[in-house]
Amino acid sequence: MMKAFSRKIWQWGVAPLLAVSVSVTAYAQDVIRIGEINSYKTIPAFLEPYKKGIDLAVEQINQAGGLNGKKVEVLIRDDAGNQGNAIREAQQLLTRDRVDVLTGSFLSNIGLALADFAKQKKVFFLAGEPLTDKIVWENGNRYTYRLRDSTYMKVAMLIPEAVKMNKKRWALVYPNYEYGQSAIESFKKLLKAQQPDVEFVAEQAVTLNKIDAGNVVQALADAKPDALFNVLFSTDLTKFVRAGKTRQFFDNLPVVSLLTGEPEYLDPLGEDTPKGWFVTGYPWYAIDTPEHNAFLKAYQDKFNDYPRAGSIVGYAMIMSLAEGIKAAGSTDTEALIKAFKGLKVPTPFGEIEYRDIDNQSTMGAYVGRLDVRDGKGIMTDIRYVDGKDVQPSDAEVKKLRPAE
Repeated sequence: MMKAFSRKIWQWGVAPLLAVSVSVTAYAQDVIRIGEINSYKTIPAFLEPYKKGIDLAVEQINQAGGLNGKKVEVLIRDDAGNQGNAIREAQQLLTRDRVDVLTGSFLSNIGLALADFAKQKKVFFLAGEPLTDKIVWENGNRYTYRLRDSTYMKVAMLIPEAVKMNKKRWALVYPNYEYGQSAIESFKKLLKAQQPDVEFVAEQAVTLNKIDAGNVVQALADAKPDALFNVLFSTDLTKFVRAGKTRQFFDNLPVVSLLTGEPEYLDPLGEDTPKGWFVTGYPWYAIDTPEHNAFLKAYQDKFNDYPRAGSIVGYAMIMSLAEGIKAAGSTDTEALIKAFKGLKVPTPFGEIEYRDIDNQSTMGAYVGRLDVRDGKGIMTDIRYVDGKDVQPSDAEVKKLRPAE
């Protein structure tokens, strides 16, 4: 009787479990799994469009037959803007979900933590958005590549205009974490190289998403600057601009500003958009190239919405992984590292290349001036700056990046 009952347990319990195990194994063998970690709840304005860019890329890849005969799946995790959470999610993606590669991150401090994790675990990591220079230079490692143009590159795009202003007394405002600190360091260094007599008369470093805008504007105004360099973004930027407008701080004050032309941060300003600021951004409505037109149509057809800068980053990030995996012929870490060296990838901004010297892509950005049209902030007088044209010399990069 017991033997018969045991046979039933096998038939009803263990056998189905084995069947599930076999099907999961077969599924895993037929799917390339990408683990993506980001601060979705912390920076929704950027990361909701970014997620749409990821979705569009995955859909196009799978509709075209996948990669190396396998479908692509992206497993998304939220780090809540915390380094510890990001590392825990990365660990679970590797051990529990068995992802093949890691990607993502927005905040620079989290990007650095994930880059170090990738180095320790010897897993390939493509950082999509974090802009700190350290991720490919001082803290660079062979397992980490970065898609987006760095703080150095973005600042270098703005420096020619800042020099043209010929202003001696500059004020600085920035979020007080790795991204902001990195941008300020680059701005001081590059501007002083072109204009040695420049003075930095005021600095306001604010806690991300917690700006006391009125006091910040007043402190900057008290220094009586000739010009301003702004690195604020998201809700901090909106509050800062409106407080400055109320106090007439920006009247006749030349301003150069990182990221402000990106729709995520420009759209909320509306009629309050400060005219004349020279910015980096993404004027999706004014770009007329075959690559961007194709992306724009596909994005609008799928989401009935216009893309933001995040959309470009999410899309190009997954497409970069796709090109790398195809070139490597697998998701093996060493094969991917080799494949990404000098890898060329078509993107909505044109072809980019992942540099052998520092694992940085040559993705660029648009620069231009802010204006208001029909109650909305826009960029005018735009031009694209190729990332390869705003890099330091190879000799300098070699000094900055540790030997491996």
